[in-house]
Amino acid sequence: MSSNYEGYKSPLSTRYASKEMQFLFSDQNKFSTWRQLWVWLAKAECQLGLEISEAQITEMEQHIKDIDFEAAAAEERLTRHDVMAHVHVFAKQCPTAAPVIHLGATSCYVGDNTDLLVLRDALKLLLPRVVTVVEQLKRFAETYKSLPTLGFTHLQPAQLTTVGKRACLWMQDLLMDERALRRCLEDLRFRGVKGTTGTQASFLQLFNGDGQKVKQLDQLVTQLAGFSKPYAVTGQTYSRKVDVEVMAALASLGSTIHKMCSDLRILASRKEMEEPFESTQIGSSAMAYKRNPMRSERCCALSRHLITLFSNAANTHATQWLERTLDDSANRRLTLSEGFLAADAALLTLLNISQGLVVYPKVIERHIAQELPFMSTENIIMAMVKAGGNRQVCHEKIRVLSQEAGAQVKQHGKDNDLVERVRNDVYFAPILDHLDDILDARTFTGRASEQVDEFIAEEVQPVLANYADALGNVQHIQLNI
Repeated sequence: MSSNYEGYKSPLSTRYASKEMQFLFSDQNKFSTWRQLWVWLAKAECQLGLEISEAQITEMEQHIKDIDFEAAAAEERLTRHDVMAHVHVFAKQCPTAAPVIHLGATSCYVGDNTDLLVLRDALKLLLPRVVTVVEQLKRFAETYKSLPTLGFTHLQPAQLTTVGKRACLWMQDLLMDERALRRCLEDLRFRGVKGTTGTQASFLQLFNGDGQKVKQLDQLVTQLAGFSKPYAVTGQTYSRKVDVEVMAALASLGSTIHKMCSDLRILASRKEMEEPFESTQIGSSAMAYKRNPMRSERCCALSRHLITLFSNAANTHATQWLERTLDDSANRRLTLSEGFLAADAALLTLLNISQGLVVYPKVIERHIAQELPFMSTENIIMAMVKAGGNRQVCHEKIRVLSQEAGAQVKQHGKDNDLVERVRNDVYFAPILDHLDDILDARTFTGRASEQVDEFIAEEVQPVLANYADALGNVQHIQLNI
């Protein structure tokens, strides 16, 4: 049998996530960052008096990106240790610097610090994506802020809202996600230079017991990596509680995307709204007429996977015994990368959706007409009372007519004819001249339109202002698949 099998590739990489996010979690980025961390460590140790030459540092810098992956894999098969395999390969490329590569460090110096650098860059990539969706929904909400539509509670028709007001509910959740992700980014620190169990004992030996220099070393490497602070204390690793916080924010974003896209799928089934649908797009291989909401369905699928990843992070943190156990390693390689790749893919799809949402006002108007007569009964009663009628008598009249109209709808499949029954009942003669005004759907939406304006001005615009440069570069997102 042939042994030439194509290796498995994650759909997150082959179908969904952006090239930028894929690169952040690539082997090239990972191992180049390891080498960069060794350069930063050597620079800081040199600055603080260890015998490391500029020539050694320059030699390492020249080989940061040219990684021999085959040689590293061969070394790892021998050593069963990924970090030492790369130390050996790097040392062969940098013979002059070989004696000082990884000096005083433990594996988590490169492993954990690289993870933190990737988390930082991944959060920076996601945040503008979130806000770009908000910006698109803001435009949508402004356009449809006054268009009445049926509200739904328990998935049953309820008091009217507006199409724009509903979009504000989606935006509000996304703003909460922006805040959570931004806080993760702002709170993120560097593991720094902490040694085998976090005590910095090996570095204390390197600097002959000078604790102040060890502290300076930690701060210098942290600054070279672009962080303002290291974590004050660590075990062998930075606390996996950091991963829990990050994955919680990502999972929460997943719940937002799933909720919004579930709403869109429901509205699509009612033919009130649709996601973009290209002229050549096929909705079904069998039913040619179908316009399936595949983008929203993809968002829900990716988001559901994203939501489940949180439990991995939480359980990994919960089972880190004492200073560290290695059962976090394989799990985190899956959880962190898939979390960000799934979030990235879902956001890109959601942006494509939000850039091309389609509304069908006539369908919405027809649905309102089917339900509004029942919802307007209280307004009719109040109008009759103002015209001198008795509330109890009017209530009974409306109740009877409503039951009759309801029977026409439910038992005979006919349109709601309550308004016509009211018009044909002489009891309601005092209000018939302005019955159309009483039944105007716009009078049933309360302050929805004003709420849209206020929400955008007070909550949305301040956040958008913080991302002005990113929003200025937004282009229409085309999905490859």
